[in-house]
Amino acid sequence: MPAAAIAPRLYVDSADLERVSRLLAAGVVRGVTTNPTILERGGRAAAEIPDLYARWSDEGAEEIFFQTWGADRDELLRNADGIRNLGNRVAVKVPATAHGFAAASVLAADGVPVLVTAVYSVGQALAAAGIGARYIAPYLGRLRDAGVDGDALIPKMQAVCAGSETNVLAASLRSADDIVSLRLAGVPYFTAAPDVLDELLFHEVSDSSAAEFDAAMGRIGA
Repeated sequence: MPAAAIAPRLYVDSADLERVSRLLAAGVVRGVTTNPTILERGGRAAAEIPDLYARWSDEGAEEIFFQTWGADRDELLRNADGIRNLGNRVAVKVPATAHGFAAASVLAADGVPVLVTAVYSVGQALAAAGIGARYIAPYLGRLRDAGVDGDALIPKMQAVCAGSETNVLAASLRSADDIVSLRLAGVPYFTAAPDVLDELLFHEVSDSSAAEFDAAMGRIGA
């Protein structure tokens, strides 16, 4: 299916419990993405992963992403077992390394929803599609930081996944404009920090219009 025919999805990239809960309650995001850095930044420990999964599932997240870790394929797979057994809403993130691709291939062949993360080249995107990963996560902001035109590169990643079950879930998005521009270029899925999602939802004229509507309702006796 062409990317333009795929309905867009938003995810929240955070372990800030209050802000994640607010976005889930609003029905704005489909789920929650995390990685070890995000968990650490949110003050969460690895031992809390089952509790986070249970909390976000109860709050309505349809997909919840946790990242496996390890020095080789076997260690990545052992740690992935604990993640995949959390429940049917979990997806396993695997880094786009040589060992990571080997582990992701095993998981995908076993029917596990896999996201290959930290994808920085079109070749890596092609490989992820070849092994049947459900998602790839290129990091727009980090690509720019490295002097790479991520706005041009990420749509190419989506293009080489055409005809497969793999789609881009763009990450490291630092503004609402980042999301809009990638969507216009054919990228279907996005994960962003709460501040960026709040920016996507806000326009000052919308707020002033809503205030005018409420004032008018007051004047006509509501």
